[in-house]
Amino acid sequence: MSSAASLLERPPRRKTREVKVGNLVVGGDSPIWVQSMTVADTADKDAVIREVRELEEAGCELIRVTVANSEGLANVAAIKAAMKVPFIADIHFNHRMALGSIQAGADKIRINPGNLGGMDKFREVVLAAQNKNVPMRIGVNSGSLEKDLLAKYGFPCPEAFCESALRYVEFCEKLGYREIILSVKSTDIYHCVESYRKLAALCDYPFHIGITEAGMGPYGIVKSAVGLGQLLMEGIGDTIRVSLTGNAVQEIPVCFDILKASGRRILSPEVIACPTCGRVELDLEQAVRDVEKRLKDRGIKKPLRISILGCVVNGPGEAREADLGIAAGKGQGFLVVKGEVVDKI
Repeated sequence: MSSAASLLERPPRRKTREVKVGNLVVGGDSPIWVQSMTVADTADKDAVIREVRELEEAGCELIRVTVANSEGLANVAAIKAAMKVPFIADIHFNHRMALGSIQAGADKIRINPGNLGGMDKFREVVLAAQNKNVPMRIGVNSGSLEKDLLAKYGFPCPEAFCESALRYVEFCEKLGYREIILSVKSTDIYHCVESYRKLAALCDYPFHIGITEAGMGPYGIVKSAVGLGQLLMEGIGDTIRVSLTGNAVQEIPVCFDILKASGRRILSPEVIACPTCGRVELDLEQAVRDVEKRLKDRGIKKPLRISILGCVVNGPGEAREADLGIAAGKGQGFLVVKGEVVDKI
C-alpha cells in the first residue's frame, strides 16, 4: 500500500515454487488469485457457461467446475472453450472423471486423494496429469482423511491434515511429479489456520486457502475474513475462495475486499470513514457515497488510502496519515494530500 500511514512492514509473502495453471502462474511472486465454483449441473452445459460468464464479469480468475459423471465429462471441452479463465475440474470419488478431464483439456484438476479409492487409482491420475503437464490441487479435509490417521490422532486435526497432505506429496514426488497446489481446509477456523501454518513450515508448494462451508452471509463473510485474514497477514496463501452458500458471484468482491484489507493485493482505493458518533458535523454517509461513486465512475484502480473524517477530534490527524484525506468540522473542511493540507474552505 502506498499510504503515508504504512509505518510498519507486514510479514513477507511466503516463498513458494511456481505452478502454471492455464495462462496464470500460481505461487512465487504472482498475485494471489481469486477462485470460485459453478453450482449448476455440469450436464447442463449452457447453464454452467452462463454461470462462468457471471463469475468472469465479477472478476473471478480461476473457476472450478464439478465433473461427477459421464454426462458432465462430455461437456468439459465445450465449457473450457467458452471460458476466458483457467478451467479446474473438481473431482471426488471417481478417478475416471479425473482421467477424462485431463484428456479433455482441463487446466488443472482438484482431487481429494483420500476418497479416490486407493493409491493405485491415485497413481493413474498422477501419471496422466504428468503426461499432459496438468497441475493438480491435492485437497485434504476431515471428510477425506485416511482411517489410519484418524486412528492415530483420534480426530481430524492439523497434525493429521499435514501428515495426509505430505503423504500424497511424497508419493507424487517419487513419480517425478511436482505440479502441485495444496489445501488443508476446514470449517473450524482454528484447525484451518493451524493446519496451513504447520504445512507452510514443511513444504514450499503453493496453497489454495479457504474456510470451507462458511455458510451464508453475513456470518459466512465474517468467518472467512477472520480465518483468511490471519493467513494472509502472515504471508500464507496463493489462491483464495470465500465459500458462501448461494450464488457464487457474491464470493468474488468479498475475496478482493479481504485481500485489500490484509494488504496482500489491492486493486481499488480503500475508503476509510469515521464511525457514527455525536461529534460528526456533516452528512458523512452521503460524503462517502459521493466519493465512492466518483472513484467508480472514473475507473480509479490505484491502491490509494482515502480518509473521510467528520469531526475535529481525529479528523485532521488521521487525514494526514492517508494518501488523500478529507476532514471537516465546525464549518471548515480540509483537503490533505500525502500529509499536507492543499486546500481548505
